[in-house]
Amino acid sequence: MRIANPIYDVVFKYLLDDEKVAKLLLSALLGQEVLELDGRATEVRHEANPSLLVLRLDFAATVRLEDGSSKLVLIELQKAHNPVDVLRFRKYLGSQYADRNNIVADSAGRAHGLPIVTVYFLGEGLELTTAPVVRVGRHYTDAATGEHLQIAEPFVEALTHDCIVVQINRLKDRRRTELERLLMVFDQGLAERADPHHLEVLEEEYPERYREVLRRLLRAIAEKKVRDGMDVEDDYLATLLDKDRLLADQARTLEAQAQTLEAQASALEEKDRLIEALKRRAKPR
Repeated sequence: MRIANPIYDVVFKYLLDDEKVAKLLLSALLGQEVLELDGRATEVRHEANPSLLVLRLDFAATVRLEDGSSKLVLIELQKAHNPVDVLRFRKYLGSQYADRNNIVADSAGRAHGLPIVTVYFLGEGLELTTAPVVRVGRHYTDAATGEHLQIAEPFVEALTHDCIVVQINRLKDRRRTELERLLMVFDQGLAERADPHHLEVLEEEYPERYREVLRRLLRAIAEKKVRDGMDVEDDYLATLLDKDRLLADQARTLEAQAQTLEAQASALEEKDRLIEALKRRAKPR
């Protein structure tokens, strides 16, 4: 089956715009059934070119789980992984902690911050693990006894958060669990060589209860707005790569010039020393 490549922001947004698909994906990632979903995606315009829309996608969803609790899920799709991204993630996360829309009242009327779970889809992945999906969870521990406390204290839940990291570059040929088979649609090893906008996925290898994800990505191909968005993103990324190459070339040129100037300065210093030595020899005794 030929499907749109969800590594593209515009396709990823199209995927999550379908509530049923978003529930399936979030339930699998969280390991808990999502019963209700109130999602909102934010499209960020590039400062240098405001006409470019979907260059970074932040997706926030308030979900109600099977146990009756609610959580705020923040999702980021990021194709690069560098310190700048980390700072941006922290800034966005901080804005969500501070957002009064993420404050809810309990049955007694007391205000509590929604517990937050962050989900990061990283193209470049992490440095110290090859696990395709990494879940980072909190544990309550009695510091005196080391006993694990089976609690979820609202104060702690509102100020700390769990995290899920999907390493897209580690998904290749990893099909050990149902979750990994679901995430097969992000495996860039399945991208067509002639057109990376598309992936070739064998439907019979995909978990049957998640096949609505495949169908949604199949429909994405027929959407002109989605196809145009992928072209725009390609152009933008190509511009960024050209800019990076230019900056790298300039840096190498400046480094070479600095080395040349340093060598010239050293030569001048050596020349000055030789002149001083000749002067001393020429002085009458």
